[in-house]
Amino acid sequence: MRAIKLILSSLAIATGLSVSAQSIIPSLKENACQKDMRERGYGMFIHFGMNTFNGLEWSEGKDSATLYNPTELDCEQWAKVARDAGFRYILLVTKHHDGFCLWDSSVTDFDVASSGNTTDVVKAVSDACRKYGLKFGIYYSLWDRHEPSYKSEDFGDYLKFMDVQLTELLSNYGEVCEIWFDGGWDRADGDWNMPHIYELVKELQPGCAVGVNNSTYVADDKGNMIAYSAEPYDMTGVRNVKFRYFPMDFRLKDPYIANWDDNKIYEMGGEKYYLPFEHTICLSKKWNWFQKDVPMETRAIDELEELFYRAMANNNTLVVNVPPDQRGLMRQNEINTLMELRNRLGLNKVGKKLKHNMPKRPISIGKPSCASSVWDADSYGSDKAFDGGVHRRWASRDTTAWLEVDLQSDAEFQRIAIFEYMDEAILPDNITRTRTNRITSYTIDAYNNGAWETIYVSTEPMGDCKVINFAEPQRAEKLKLNILSATAPPSIYEFSVYGVQ
Repeated sequence: MRAIKLILSSLAIATGLSVSAQSIIPSLKENACQKDMRERGYGMFIHFGMNTFNGLEWSEGKDSATLYNPTELDCEQWAKVARDAGFRYILLVTKHHDGFCLWDSSVTDFDVASSGNTTDVVKAVSDACRKYGLKFGIYYSLWDRHEPSYKSEDFGDYLKFMDVQLTELLSNYGEVCEIWFDGGWDRADGDWNMPHIYELVKELQPGCAVGVNNSTYVADDKGNMIAYSAEPYDMTGVRNVKFRYFPMDFRLKDPYIANWDDNKIYEMGGEKYYLPFEHTICLSKKWNWFQKDVPMETRAIDELEELFYRAMANNNTLVVNVPPDQRGLMRQNEINTLMELRNRLGLNKVGKKLKHNMPKRPISIGKPSCASSVWDADSYGSDKAFDGGVHRRWASRDTTAWLEVDLQSDAEFQRIAIFEYMDEAILPDNITRTRTNRITSYTIDAYNNGAWETIYVSTEPMGDCKVINFAEPQRAEKLKLNILSATAPPSIYEFSVYGVQ
């Protein structure tokens, strides 16, 4: 059967590929493809497939295709939820690392056509997107743990296999706005022949934006790698960032959040290119990509709102993972969170643009700071809590401590957002995790005219992200987070002070 499929598909591969007018070229500004990407901006990521049924995050491609068997599959429900929640596009996982395909692929039997439910999910979702006015994008894993040719002596055999699958996905389902590649790390960077993949995509879908996960590294002045993966702070222009996969249209480093001062201009081959960043986050508090048997707690609305602002305000994009369960349905507890977030963001108001009322850059970024104690000045200094990102952090040596920022003026502000460092426990799948709070009570104090005054008090755990919206504008020359009690030495990723809009 598989051999017959290969013969029938061999004629599908295009030859003499040409570069699309929307392909990446040296520029300091976005092109038409990137502009479309920015304007749609907010997407629903959907992880669904074999791992939904084996309870794993990354499986090895050894399960029987018949294990996949959604009993109430309703892709229209997914699209309607996405539309109602304010999303502008759906990004569907068509094939994860296990190799199981959500469409009837001509080059493998490890797909829905051989499963317990033969619905072509790629077609069903793309059709539903058109019905509900959404754009349609796809995720495709380069790594394939099931396909025999992946381990062939001649890796070119697998590249031909992949060409067939990409041609199927980009030819048979209407317009595809974006393709999100993953898993490239399992092979040497050059093995993938990214220029060919990019040209194939643009030949079949000229307006399709192309990104590859974990695509950047830090190089020295000679271009030699000195850090395998560039962190968000590295991508603010402070280090020489290069790309292991190129060409592409946007940067990916899942699941990191870009810095407020995210740089868009990068040099490759002596030319400069404009490359935005797409963020991916999970709706689940446990950071699971595939749905599990037991419904799980979602992230707090405060945290989701703040992450939305951080992702969107500097002309980047955001996709939020909302996985269907074994029935093939999205769960009501997660739908409720999406609708609450929609209302908080104002996306339920007719005629509202996606990026209306975005907060401006926090006035606290880069301002002088100090702390009562520091775990290590080089790695965990107080400045790390005011660098515009949520990955470097201040850490104290003591369980009671304070963190102070000098706003350098009699500044007005009306919103404070604090990301606390959480103790994490990685569960056996090495992906899903639990996070435990440290800070249990604290105040925020304002310094004016030579005296401190407390303006906020909490005796509840701070949590993943604490957002304080003051009813009236506040004034302060300095602000202090005064930690009164904690279960371990406290640590803060970012203390953001937003001026009055």
